[in-house]
Amino acid sequence: MPIPEDVTGDEIDKDVRQELQSLPKTLAEDVARNLVMVARLIDEDPEGAYGYSRVALRLASRVAAVREAAGFAAYASQKYSEALAEFRAARRMTGNAELWPLMADCERGLGRPEKTLDMAGAPEVHKLDKAGQVEMRLVAAGARRDLGQLEAAIVTLQSPELASGSVQPWTARLRYTYADALLAVGRESEAREWFAKAVEADRDGSTDASDRLAELDGVEFTDALDENDENGEDGEDGESSENGQNGEDGEDGESSENGQNEVKGESGDAATSDAATSDADTSDKD
Repeated sequence: MPIPEDVTGDEIDKDVRQELQSLPKTLAEDVARNLVMVARLIDEDPEGAYGYSRVALRLASRVAAVREAAGFAAYASQKYSEALAEFRAARRMTGNAELWPLMADCERGLGRPEKTLDMAGAPEVHKLDKAGQVEMRLVAAGARRDLGQLEAAIVTLQSPELASGSVQPWTARLRYTYADALLAVGRESEAREWFAKAVEADRDGSTDASDRLAELDGVEFTDALDENDENGEDGEDGESSENGQNGEDGEDGESSENGQNEVKGESGDAATSDAATSDADTSDKD
């Protein structure tokens, strides 16, 4: 797959670069450039990222960072079976438990929420850092909802991290997921409170908590483009109607004047009505 010339491979994380030192220099550079493309595309073009990850995997399948990148790309593309296999391979190579929540979520994606819940209670969870443990709660709550256990999902999310007033990288998602779970069981006033708390923590707009809050408050948003389209249609209708009237007047005038010219024996173009028509275009709204 083509790689832009400005991608050198030096952009990758230093830990990954260190792993690639086990490869011949030219091969390491090729793998690094493909991994950079995976990182660039994974949010906006998951399928493109997946393609570059497969190239890197063919070149260096025994490098843990490559297997991990391939897992993330497959996960983003909703290829959960492939993602799970790659995450397992990376974990075997490193012995690191940090991929455990993602592996559990892959089980959810494969329609096995019971397996997800088994993993949520495994000893590996205790090896996770705080962010990993919160992620595991989110995944487990999703599995509970998959099984129709809505109240249990709420209980799963209730934790010191949820109650904490400090804002951490996971806070917005945790509060948002809790609000959504409350709304699913009809506890609307509590859901509104937690969506508002999620908005406070969502400094980078990673959730649509503000939209959900506005929806609960009955606020409706109007798309300016749609409104302009409607005004444009109204203008066209008005123009068609006015042009039609002028056209009829013009035909009547032409018939009358032509009749007079024929009596007089004169030739010439019929005089049509020159009534000015108004411009039907409406001005765009900012």
